[in-house]
Formats: sequence, C-alpha cells, structure tokens
Amino acid sequence: MIQSTDLKNGTTFLSNGKPYKVLKYSHIKVGRGGATVRVIARNLIDGNIEEKTFSSNVKVDEVNTSKRKLQFLYIDGINVVFMDPRNFEQVEIEKDVIEGELPYIKEGQEVNVLFWSFGGAQDKEDRPLSIDIPPKVKLEVVDTDPGVKGNTASNVYKPAVLENGLSVKVPLFINKEDSVVVDTRTGEYVERAKE
Repeated sequence: MIQSTDLKNGTTFLSNGKPYKVLKYSHIKVGRGGATVRVIARNLIDGNIEEKTFSSNVKVDEVNTSKRKLQFLYIDGINVVFMDPRNFEQVEIEKDVIEGELPYIKEGQEVNVLFWSFGGAQDKEDRPLSIDIPPKVKLEVVDTDPGVKGNTASNVYKPAVLENGLSVKVPLFINKEDSVVVDTRTGEYVERAKE
C-alpha cells in the first residue's frame, strides 16, 4: 500500500482495479480541516488522463510493475510492435496508450517498457503499459525557412518541421538539416544540438 501523500510525479498506483501513473501532484491543506491530495494521472490501460482526489490519510494499492528493455520495430495499425532482443519475442502496445511518447522514438531504438504484473502466482500475467523516453532528444530539422547570416537572436522564433513530423518553434539561426534538442515533456525547442 502507498500513502496518498507519497503519490509523487511518476508513481504508479491502482484505483478501482486499474493502474495509473501520476503526472502532477498537489497537496492541499484548508484551514482546520484535513488535508487532501489531488493528482492528475494517466490511466495506463486506455491512456485517458483523469483527476483523482484522496484524503491525506488514505492508502492506495501499489501496482506491481517491472521494466524490460525492448526494441521498437514498427506501427501496425492500432498497435505498436516491440521486440525483446534477448529472445526475439514480440510485444504489442496499443498506439493510443503511448501516443505522446511515440514521436520521440525511432525504428530500431531500444526503450524501457513498463509492464504491470497481475494475477495470482500461477495465473501471473505481464501487461505492457507505457514506455520510458529520455526527457530530451536530438532531432534533425527537415524543413524551415533559411537562417539569415549574422542573425543570432535567440528570442525570435520561426516554425520548423522535425524528422518525426512535429512542428516546433526554433530560433532564426537554425537551418534545414541542423539538429536540435527537444524537450519530450513539452515538445519545445531547447537548444541547437552539439555535433
């Protein structure tokens, strides 16, 4: 069991028999009354984001999870297919569940996949729930207006399309075929990538 006050960002827990991952945590204390914990969490089965409120003295069930390093192979309609490089077993995750992370991984890249272990000792099953991606990734600019020589202003931005199809705002000095670092949590430009 996990105390509701320990539901910090990234923690996984069970609510009504479904696994959730905390995206945002806030602890609210009002006057003389008891404190409450409010979390915004992603349902790890269907990908929906929900707001949940708990009394600060409540405990929630812990999700029994494990991580395995898998290789991203391809997208097959509504599923994303990964492969375990050790035994070549293929694992499918519904595209809707990892839609936010999907643009930041490339074919052949290895990622950590979070599995939910549920059922009894004999009926134990592992269900893939989500993938871990780094907070920042390096991507190539495939389309943007040409940079102007000598224009090094970093507070003026122009649109650019990256190799993963995302559109971001980049400084004027960024050119086509330059590599940039993007924050995967916000989808925003961070800096020009060092070669």
